[in-house]
Amino acid sequence: MKFKVAPEPRDEGFLDDAQRALPLVPSSENDCCARLLDRTDLAARDDAREWITFLRALGLAEATDSGYRRLRRDPDTRTLATSFREHVFGAEAVLDGLRSESTLDSEAVFERFRPHVPNWERHRRPDWEDHWRERVERLLGWAVIFDLAERVDGAYRAV
Repeated sequence: MKFKVAPEPRDEGFLDDAQRALPLVPSSENDCCARLLDRTDLAARDDAREWITFLRALGLAEATDSGYRRLRRDPDTRTLATSFREHVFGAEAVLDGLRSESTLDSEAVFERFRPHVPNWERHRRPDWEDHWRERVERLLGWAVIFDLAERVDGAYRAV
């Protein structure tokens, strides 16, 4: 399953804090969002909901019939990188785009990613290009955090 979510990149310490904010015993989305808002510096419920989904994509949380819960895992960067690449929509395409050149700026990466934007997303909002440019930048940020890419002089390259 691919998750179409990429919150603003944060360090792995924040990932740990966000994961620990979720309960071990499944709880409703409202309760989980409230816990994230109370225990992290997130300020909006939509951001908290996005983080729950991202934690699921990384294998740090799961959805159950009773709600969401954190998983008792303390993965290393490599495991997180694999989950990111395999479960976050667009991550693999962004990384593939980086592998073909020595370095690319985020605009060039977006241009290579453009064909991967689903048609329904192109019709969903009039500013779809701006939305997906930001998403590609976020994916690049996460790729750097998970040691899949590095930032060099305002550009990116695969590691």
